[in-house]
Amino acid sequence: MSNARKIAIAPYLKKEKTTAGQSTIDTQGAGLDVFTPMGDLGISYDKSEHSSGSQRFGTKEKKVTYKKQFDVGSKGNKKIRVEGQYGKSENPGGKITTKGGKITFVYQRKRGGDVMPARNKKNFRPTKAGAGMTRAGVAAYRRANPGSKLKTAVTGKVKPGSKAAKRRKSFCARSAGQMKKFPKAAANPNSRLRQARRRWKC
Repeated sequence: MSNARKIAIAPYLKKEKTTAGQSTIDTQGAGLDVFTPMGDLGISYDKSEHSSGSQRFGTKEKKVTYKKQFDVGSKGNKKIRVEGQYGKSENPGGKITTKGGKITFVYQRKRGGDVMPARNKKNFRPTKAGAGMTRAGVAAYRRANPGSKLKTAVTGKVKPGSKAAKRRKSFCARSAGQMKKFPKAAANPNSRLRQARRRWKC
């Protein structure tokens, strides 16, 4: 595939309104994003009208940004992300120039391949039985993902402060976040999420 076919161009128009109390910001703008093997380039121009009570003023902003991520090492789990920007803006206080950037070093630790066992009755409980993996399913997962510490649910009585109690507390806290993220599942008492929380005694 030629480099020309790897280039993507995405022009856009922007119109948004932000309100906070008596303050309002109306913004209109246009821009162009260009994605290439050499990095991502962004060009934008925004014009905003600010109003707060009887006070009104306008601002203008022009900006150019650049982003590129490089893989480092043979395993590809180390990356270097380069970002830069140059922009000029105008407001009642005068003209402002912003330029600079940052270099981010990223290390992704890989644990196993996150290979899931076959989805059958042997490895997974039905929803009515509390959902989640069975003992056989957990064992199969750990065999397929060396280094995994996955365990079965904590369903019995636990001593306060014990490892099992801490595991239950951690799961209930995580699943409470899922309840907020997926309101339909949270509202359905027969959903896998609700049944799993019931089995864990959350």
